[in-house]
Amino acid sequence: MRIYNTLSMRKEEFKPIEEGKVRMYVCGPTVYNLIHIGNARPMIVFDTARRYMEHKGYEVNYVSNFTDVDDKIIKKANEEGVDPSVISERYIKECQKDMAGMNVKPATTHPKATQEIDGMLEMIQTLIDKGYAYPAADGTVYYRTRKFKGYGKLSHKNIDDLQGGMRALLVSGEDQKEDPLDFVLWKPKKEGEPYWESPWCQGRPGWHIECSVMSKRYLGEEIDIHAGGEDLVFPHHENEIAQSEAANDKPFSRYWMHNAFLNIDNKKMSKSLGNFFTVRDIAEKYDLQVLRFFMLSAHYRTPLNFSAELMEAAKNGLDRILTCVDNLKFKLGNASDAQGGELSSEEKDILNKAAEYETRFDEAMDDDINTADAISVVFELVKFINSTLPENASKQLIEGLIKQIQTLTDVLGIITEKKEEILDSEIEKLIADRQQARKDKNFALADEIRGKLLDMGIVLEDTREGVKWKRA
Repeated sequence: MRIYNTLSMRKEEFKPIEEGKVRMYVCGPTVYNLIHIGNARPMIVFDTARRYMEHKGYEVNYVSNFTDVDDKIIKKANEEGVDPSVISERYIKECQKDMAGMNVKPATTHPKATQEIDGMLEMIQTLIDKGYAYPAADGTVYYRTRKFKGYGKLSHKNIDDLQGGMRALLVSGEDQKEDPLDFVLWKPKKEGEPYWESPWCQGRPGWHIECSVMSKRYLGEEIDIHAGGEDLVFPHHENEIAQSEAANDKPFSRYWMHNAFLNIDNKKMSKSLGNFFTVRDIAEKYDLQVLRFFMLSAHYRTPLNFSAELMEAAKNGLDRILTCVDNLKFKLGNASDAQGGELSSEEKDILNKAAEYETRFDEAMDDDINTADAISVVFELVKFINSTLPENASKQLIEGLIKQIQTLTDVLGIITEKKEEILDSEIEKLIADRQQARKDKNFALADEIRGKLLDMGIVLEDTREGVKWKRA
């Protein structure tokens, strides 16, 4: 398996630190609101990378954090007049609901920043003792960026060129810094903020130190893969490297994986443009399996454009796969055992050819988790099954084909069970009202209700057996 390493800017053969085991850290969301579809992309693509590694036999220790102390969380808590933990716990639960809807597996560990403060204090003290950090007069602790010789190696930035863009790194108290590029490890509390006791002041950690500490605690000083969105390369991941390698005297992560941005109708997603979508918004129109399938339809390092047309295309593509599995299960219910329990030579040939698609699927995934090409192989397998399955196929053959296609969809995190459509009470009542209107020969009302149901995405079909319906 080859992975594109942001650090080296090339694909490298994946070799874990410990044979058969993978230590993987993925930066998680800051929990102050419902997650948006931009948050969903790294969740889905790196969950799929994890699933593929497990498919290859690796034991994956997968850690993804929740940032549960942050300016935005504190602001929302103050607006609602509650403790910040109320906000963070609320949105952790909502995030977990969305992750379950997208079939993102729970991490081996989901650490929360507020539960790892002791480790942060310890690492900060180590950095001070080694001369990589210093406390200012007000208790703010800064990292000496220039002291770390490898600074800029992940983002491929020259530290001297950063001076012009230093405003992005400045925080309150910048006049206390020895160098404008130094960044905060610990900051003093403000009025109304949560805080923890430290040797320097009552305060809270900087953002970057949180991930360095959580990664070290749950995965060790050196890890195999660190992943996240490309917006985190600089300064977040660059600063993590500086902190971790200075504190631990070891390379931090062997491989760095970053997914590209998600655009909406070829524009950057933003609330001001009115094109900002949460995962919950999408769930109102589509099963979240469609969102997952859409996210995997492009290579993770390729910018992905979200649009209604592309979501419809993803829905139709996913439906082709689900319908194939559904048809196989239907035929399984009517199939007989192979004569003598042995497959015929024709059926053995079909299973052998189907197995070749798994080989091609693995080749695509081995090439830097190329889910786009992997999905193409699944489509080819569906076409092969649809065109090759004999009318009198045995149970053993059908079971083998179901297992084959589900092996691949399981890696992609696609659930092949078609969900039963359930009408909510309002729609049930409207259908009953329409039936009554027809009995009363009030056809104008019946047509009005049909139109209303159509607006709600429900198409009615009057048959001899009664009213049938489907979603538009």
